[in-house]
Amino acid sequence: MDSARTEYSNGIPARSVPKSRQDSTKAPELQAVEGRNWLLHRHYSRKEFGICKILVQEELERTRGKHEYANYIQGLILRHEGKIQESLECFQICHSLNQRNVDNIKQVARSLFLLGLHNVALEAYLEAQQVSKTPDWDIFHNLGECWLRLGEHGKAKEALRQAVQLGRHERSYIALANMYKMEGEMQAAIDIYKAAVEASPDSAQLATSLGLLYLQEGKYQHALEKLGGALARDPQCAQALLAAGAMMQNHSDYDVALSKYKIAAQSWPESPALWNNVGMCFYGKKKFVASLSCLKRAHYLSPLDWDILFNLGLVHMATQQYASAFHFLSAAINLKPAHAGTFLLLAITLRHLEDPDNATEAFKQASFLAPLDVSVPLNFAVFLESQGDLEGASLQLVRFQDLAQVTPQISSELLQTSSQLSKSLNSRLLSDTSSKASATGTDANDKSHIEVEAQVRVRNHPIDSSPESEPRNNLADDEV
Repeated sequence: MDSARTEYSNGIPARSVPKSRQDSTKAPELQAVEGRNWLLHRHYSRKEFGICKILVQEELERTRGKHEYANYIQGLILRHEGKIQESLECFQICHSLNQRNVDNIKQVARSLFLLGLHNVALEAYLEAQQVSKTPDWDIFHNLGECWLRLGEHGKAKEALRQAVQLGRHERSYIALANMYKMEGEMQAAIDIYKAAVEASPDSAQLATSLGLLYLQEGKYQHALEKLGGALARDPQCAQALLAAGAMMQNHSDYDVALSKYKIAAQSWPESPALWNNVGMCFYGKKKFVASLSCLKRAHYLSPLDWDILFNLGLVHMATQQYASAFHFLSAAINLKPAHAGTFLLLAITLRHLEDPDNATEAFKQASFLAPLDVSVPLNFAVFLESQGDLEGASLQLVRFQDLAQVTPQISSELLQTSSQLSKSLNSRLLSDTSSKASATGTDANDKSHIEVEAQVRVRNHPIDSSPESEPRNNLADDEV
């Protein structure tokens, strides 16, 4: 047989095919579009965004921008960097490439929500709900958030209840409890947090939030139990430490409170509430310079917090810096004009600044805002007596005595100073006109003592930390 020819078993010769022709007929190897998705996922999960961006760019160039997962990862990275509009465009490309993917619709809706387009975000989440084959707790949770921003509290609560039943995630429990708190239904909020603690018994945040609710309701024993449980799970939990320290501070146990705040400051050094409470601890220990230093740091961190401004005014009054006290108290009144204690301190400050007309108006406003506060008429009586208005001072003293009979737990110092003022008024009313000047000078020390006692009674309580007070990161980590 010729060597240039070959035969099959049936004897039919086969033609020889050139090697170059054999190679040309072989089908080309095409790389799958999803071939490197695993690599993108690995680098994104490790938060290696630099490498991830390079890989995303290579995949988009290879597929001419039609790589769904690469656009998805790029959108997540852009949103993490705060570029919400650019992330929305990436997710819209993903949606155009695969309109039946629920995750693409959810991410489009999330970006719209972060842009403040709550109506459009709501429509997107409703579309995701229709496309989803099974009920998704995340969709119901975000529907509740959208309804809440749009003022539909009833629909928001119903959506959040569905989210809690489907997923039992902390986010849904906290959002639902916050809604009840906004509406003043504290017991319902406590019940939600109880259910959340049962579902997630190892969560220090939920136990802390429940303890803070008990603290607001005055159930101190329950609050202490929950805060202690939170600290047992996480000894470095800053919110629990701050709340426990505030409880100790309210009972004048300043050293124990400061020890709690010292630990909390290691993980939460930029908390205005923390430095406010530390400052008021030093105020209680009569260390006014340290108190002012801490309060001014708190004011720097939160310049529009009226509690901090109020306390700054109070400490400046204690150091007899009345012009500075007037500055901070006026700012506190502008932020919260319905607080009677601020007007009372402002009136006393104006008296020392020798502005009796405005001091009188401030006392009247304090009396209007807090008609049952015994410290207001007592200080008003002292002020009127110093101005020579003995009849007005007598009326305010009678008002104080009437309130004292129906007010429980009045300090003995206030009762003692009111008795001294009563004796002073009686002696001046019975004395001759020529002896008024000498009587005024005799009682100056008593009037100063009365003011100090009244200031202590209206002193602001320490700020209790809550989850709402801490800045929340709206750009939460997204699941891939």
